[in-house]
Amino acid sequence: MLQAGIVGLPNVGKSTLFNALTCTHKAQAENYPFCTIDPNIGVVEVPDDRLLKLKPIAKTDKLVPASIEIVDIAGLVAGANRGEGLGNKFLANIREVDAIIHVVRCFENSDIIHSSGTVDPIRDIEIINTELILADLQSIENQLNKNIKKARSNDSEAIKTVELLQRLQIYLNQSNPANALEMNDEEKILLKSFNLLSSKPVIYACNVAENEIVNGNTFTEQVKNYVQSKHNAECCIICAQLESDLIDFSPEEAKIYLRDLGVEDSGVSDLIRATYRLLGLASYFTAGEKEVHAWTFRVGMKAPQCAGIIHGDFEHGFIKAEVVSYGDLVTSGSVVAAKDAGKYRLEGKDYVVRDGDVIIFRFNT
Repeated sequence: MLQAGIVGLPNVGKSTLFNALTCTHKAQAENYPFCTIDPNIGVVEVPDDRLLKLKPIAKTDKLVPASIEIVDIAGLVAGANRGEGLGNKFLANIREVDAIIHVVRCFENSDIIHSSGTVDPIRDIEIINTELILADLQSIENQLNKNIKKARSNDSEAIKTVELLQRLQIYLNQSNPANALEMNDEEKILLKSFNLLSSKPVIYACNVAENEIVNGNTFTEQVKNYVQSKHNAECCIICAQLESDLIDFSPEEAKIYLRDLGVEDSGVSDLIRATYRLLGLASYFTAGEKEVHAWTFRVGMKAPQCAGIIHGDFEHGFIKAEVVSYGDLVTSGSVVAAKDAGKYRLEGKDYVVRDGDVIIFRFNT
């Protein structure tokens, strides 16, 4: 299962957000730096209204949503790449995750200590990114030393590796993260093998006060403009404390409370869905009387690979995939009506599965 790691400076709301995402009170969320030392890990269900729409069509009461793992990582401080604070541990934990949820403090509250004394989200973002970049520059230097000798002996792979590492070295020295460098498809594949911290996809979570969840504030506008122009990244507005408090509400009570605040859905739900996309994931469905199940697959996977997610025998014995889009099935109202309307189709081994496909796999055992 792919993981997204929650990072940020101390006391920005990381552990509070983790509790909200996982619907638990598992992580300590106290008003002092390094409250989190060892990372907390939780499985998070991906909110998907399509399951509810498929439920009456499949005539079942059992729904199985997709899920991802979220990791709450200790707060970072300036100098982490030199081991300051919990630096080495922090950076090692980031290296293990597949994507980053960067929590940025966008609220004023004199009762909650800020590690830098004042609220300045752009400064905070740059502190984190600088530490990731400095750690990456050390890693790049080590990898260059290993590959330059091979490149001198005309090793074609080593030559390509050295060329990209040198480009990255120049780019990162200009305070740019690796994930913002323009690369062709071959270089993107090579980049993954370097396992650089700043190459991981990032979404920024602007943590605001409860009365600012609808429109945000000047801080969130600053973050939005900055990350779009500097990192081509997405950001969302959440109130971690509110979302954590809602854990103890019933679903109906939570909806009423959110509506009273002027929002229809939880900011956490939006963040989970955005993180799912950030990880390059999508969902296809199987729907029958037993259950409606959302199966997670990597975007670009073909039908046999997706069949193998359910069971290896499905992939090895794959014959065809009987496919209908979620939209066509819901519009038709039933499987029979969708088939009568010609919306079902048979797809072979080269079919690239799409988000929202409802599939029956045909296979030999």
